[in-house]
Amino acid sequence: MGRNLAWVLWIPYVTATLSAVQMTLDARAVSEAIAIGQSRVDADRARFHAPYRIPVNKPPIDFVEVVTPFRRVVMHTESRARVGDRSFGQRQALEMLNATPAELDIWVELTFHPLNTYVGVPPFEVLLADRSGVRIPPRAFERLPRYGARVDGEPSRLAVPGGIALPGGSQPMLGGTIIAQFDGGPINATGVYDVLIVEGKAEPARVRVDLGRLR
Repeated sequence: MGRNLAWVLWIPYVTATLSAVQMTLDARAVSEAIAIGQSRVDADRARFHAPYRIPVNKPPIDFVEVVTPFRRVVMHTESRARVGDRSFGQRQALEMLNATPAELDIWVELTFHPLNTYVGVPPFEVLLADRSGVRIPPRAFERLPRYGARVDGEPSRLAVPGGIALPGGSQPMLGGTIIAQFDGGPINATGVYDVLIVEGKAEPARVRVDLGRLR
């Protein structure tokens, strides 16, 4: 009971003191991220995740998500807790972060018309642009097709962004996820950036991300 009460009191404090993305996490920050991910209160976790998802709603682009190192730990912890494994701790979190140090990911979620003729995820590119217009390319891309319905919920989306990606076979591709992986080193942790979604010379969507409101 005491631990649950402490968590209820602590969640508003964490969400109220976000002031900058943390590209590297110390032991205290890792513990805080794990505590959020292991919360049994869905509404608290949903409140934490909400600022990281920016609606776009310009078909086929549904929304953009920002995955910071802190949020990556929260999501991994949630994923493990969802299947009954609450053993994810500091050691595992630090090992995970060391594999992708100071990485900022941008996920672009797509949904296609059921009668689409795509044979792969469209070749959208994802860039960051600072307030002066300087464009920052990602250091790596992943494009993951989705053949089933999207499965919402952060834990399920972590292992396979966009939901459960079933084997294609004769099924139409119903959507996909583009993951752009950025080197967080040169990124201003309190900066405001535009996420540009580009296809050739066209720019199907642009959304603004204020890293000063995230963690």
